[in-house]
Amino acid sequence: MRLTKNEHAALLLEESGRSLVIDPGSLSTPFPNLTDVVAVVLTHEHPDHWTPEQLDRILKASPGIPIYGPEGVAAAASDYDITVVQPGDTVDIEPFTLRFFGGEHEIIHSSIPQIQNVGVLVNDLFYYPGDSYAVPEGVEVKVLAAPLGAPWLKIADAMDFVLAVNPRRAFGTHDMTLSVVGRDMHRARLAWATAQGGGEFVSLEPGESLDI
Repeated sequence: MRLTKNEHAALLLEESGRSLVIDPGSLSTPFPNLTDVVAVVLTHEHPDHWTPEQLDRILKASPGIPIYGPEGVAAAASDYDITVVQPGDTVDIEPFTLRFFGGEHEIIHSSIPQIQNVGVLVNDLFYYPGDSYAVPEGVEVKVLAAPLGAPWLKIADAMDFVLAVNPRRAFGTHDMTLSVVGRDMHRARLAWATAQGGGEFVSLEPGESLDI
């Protein structure tokens, strides 16, 4: 399975000639030459994780594919046929098996309502928590997409999240809110956390890929 990082939180997974798109949002450019997409996962409703323009572009190339997300996504994207998922659900969409965790977006501020969020584990190998620190209990994560920067993020919490997951490899995501200096500082902190369990941190730039 091959993973490609795009700007911010957008991710592309490819296996056996088929593709899975995760969180194509407003801070990400479209993935080029998308073909044979079998599904889209939207972890939550915030626009930096999905836009109608991104979904329309994907659906034009791969009509009728399922879009998975929590109830909040179904409400926000009511013009689309959203298949609602929640923590504990498992979905098989060949060649991908998706397992969902978590349930809530991290708190931004007490004045801002908390929304739903699901983390997704793909083929029991790759885990992406969306905007949360939800740990997939009982899972040996091979590759982790760890958040680097956000209004809700404190780097100490992100480090504790990586320590709790204890992945074999990790890379940073959710990073468009950071300067280059801030991104590199946070990468260094998460690299330290990954190394505590003997893992390796990889600094992926948009468009770069990782074989899982």
